Amino acid sequence: MKSKRIGQRTVKLQNKPKIISSASVVGPKEGEGPLRDYFDLVLSDDLFGEKSWELAESKMVQTAMETAVKKAGKKLSDVNYLIGGDLINQILPASFAARELAIPFLGIYGACSTMAEGMCLNAMMIDGGFADYILSGTSSHYCTAERQFRFPLELGNQKPMTAQWTVTGAGSILMAAEGNGPYVKYVTIGKVIDKGIDDGNNMGAAMAPAAIDTIYSYFDDTKDDPNSFDMIVTGDLGKLGKQITQDLLKERGLDISKVYTDCGLKIFNLEEQDVHCGGSGCGCSATVFSAYIYDKLMKKEFNKVMLVSTGALLSPTSTLQKQTIPCVAHAVVIVNE
Repeated sequence: MKSKRIGQRTVKLQNKPKIISSASVVGPKEGEGPLRDYFDLVLSDDLFGEKSWELAESKMVQTAMETAVKKAGKKLSDVNYLIGGDLINQILPASFAARELAIPFLGIYGACSTMAEGMCLNAMMIDGGFADYILSGTSSHYCTAERQFRFPLELGNQKPMTAQWTVTGAGSILMAAEGNGPYVKYVTIGKVIDKGIDDGNNMGAAMAPAAIDTIYSYFDDTKDDPNSFDMIVTGDLGKLGKQITQDLLKERGLDISKVYTDCGLKIFNLEEQDVHCGGSGCGCSATVFSAYIYDKLMKKEFNKVMLVSTGALLSPTSTLQKQTIPCVAHAVVIVNE
């Protein structure tokens, strides 16, 4: 069988897995940002009618997934597999959503890289002929992430300026073997990279080396031209991590500065919303892609995009054991016909 691999790390999809719909749900703060008109649902409160933030997050991702299926004119019973995950212990929000949706479920954990990780798996399964429709998505919630990874909100701890604001949001896409929409042309699976950073309030610097490794590997494998893209967008490196990524890639001879941005800078207005270095969380790249970027692709305002979701693979246990922060980034290249 002819290999679909290009170079060392990249896979070229031959059967054009189509992204036929997307949906997004965000919290009130995100709804006040520059992308507010692109979201399907902006919540009036962070609890979404539930009794805990974790259950609210689960309801958000379930709503986004149901909405994506509905927008495609399909039923949940049409979907062959559901792929999802999030930041919370044992991927509670995604698992509880899968309980309600009753679709065969593959739970994944890539921290904030989960959106692109799910899209990589979707595309390869569709391309391989293993499914006709695959639904995937992820979520994060400011309050659930702060409670698990940092400090209880009640303490009112001050954040250093390198910190980012975890996005309260969920995004989902429905991928299909046939249909209308942009398709996945390439995927590049990331390696786990750890440069020794142990500051959980400096995620941009921790994750940037993983983004650099994956982006450089894609271009080394494919010999593609960075300026052929309408947008190369990382997941949630924020202001500091974006600058590190751009500068260090340029040192390696790869200049992406004309087309490069970060989802953590797109979803909030940094000057007006007091989010320090920008947005973060699984919901950051998930909502920016499924709302803003997908809309631009469908309108043919974008014809070629690389999404590189970035994830910090720390946990409360690893932090208590004084471990550094291993990180990963996965890349998906989406094009129009």
